Amino acid sequence: MKNIFMLILIINSFLFAVDAKQKTKMEKEIHKQMEREKKYAKEQTFYQAKDYDLKSFEVNADAIKAIPDINVDYSDGDDDLEME
Repeated sequence: MKNIFMLILIINSFLFAVDAKQKTKMEKEIHKQMEREKKYAKEQTFYQAKDYDLKSFEVNADAIKAIPDINVDYSDGDDDLEME
């Protein structure tokens, strides 16, 4: 009778330990998922650009017209092939 009681006690302690480990693993996974969702929410706020004031970066169209055109010569003189 003592042996059966000890066996049941040991089995229950193992089951309790496994259950506690499973809860700890589940809590870690829940915490990881919560961190992922916080990161996702932060990224979505950035991509939607609702909180950003970009008025100071707008370019005046009249200022663009006042910029002179520049003719750039991209050749460096070595482009010509010399044939002998």
